[in-house]
Amino acid sequence: MTYAVKEIFYTLQGEGAHAGRPAVFLRFAGCNLWTGLERDRGKGPGGCSQWCDTDFVGTDGPGGGKFASAEELVRAVASRWPAASASAVASPAASPTASPAASPAASPAASPIASSITSPGASQAQPFVVCTGGEPLLQLDAPLLNAFESAGWFVAVETNGTVLPPPGRLWLTVSPKANAPLQVTRGNELKLVYPQVGVEPERFAHLDFEHFFLQPLDSPERQRHTQQALQYCLQHPRWRLSLQTHKIIGIP
Repeated sequence: MTYAVKEIFYTLQGEGAHAGRPAVFLRFAGCNLWTGLERDRGKGPGGCSQWCDTDFVGTDGPGGGKFASAEELVRAVASRWPAASASAVASPAASPTASPAASPAASPAASPIASSITSPGASQAQPFVVCTGGEPLLQLDAPLLNAFESAGWFVAVETNGTVLPPPGRLWLTVSPKANAPLQVTRGNELKLVYPQVGVEPERFAHLDFEHFFLQPLDSPERQRHTQQALQYCLQHPRWRLSLQTHKIIGIP
């Protein structure tokens, strides 16, 4: 498979349970909910295209391009990780990692996605890649996931939940969108952009996730949205507030 990548860059994870952790971001090109083109804003399911602020079109970003094999792409990602840390990387078998990804045939007992992480910072020496998009599960397949695992990487995925993940071990963050069919109903993090009509938190509170986050919708009304998310979390303690700290401190 040839992988189309918009950009690869090294920064801190700004959101969710791994906020503040150094990571290489691998942004795949393409999405199944809208084209990413300005002329198509407002045409995506549930209106997510109206507020999506991510450029996932093409392969012209820093480190972007077409990669002919999983191994080639893993090498490109590894080139962004600090060289001084390479000798401290634990072997995949010895390091705490995320649980096996779900498959349609697997039962919760046989494949407990969110059961084997001891803490969000488990094995900080282990290199950390965040696969995002667009929709990364359109391209992240078993050969690529296996190549990352063989190279000792902790793999996280940020998905809209409409595509099932490949078999393997990963940290799964699902961010459902209104009117988009949710296929992934268990994982490590459920993260809702808030508020959204059709994506009310009570619709998802029964799902099998370890962490439940509300992230204020970034718009000219962000301050009001932040207060709404804050109040909802205070009234419903299962939910935690997730702020986009990378935007607050001005990093990618």
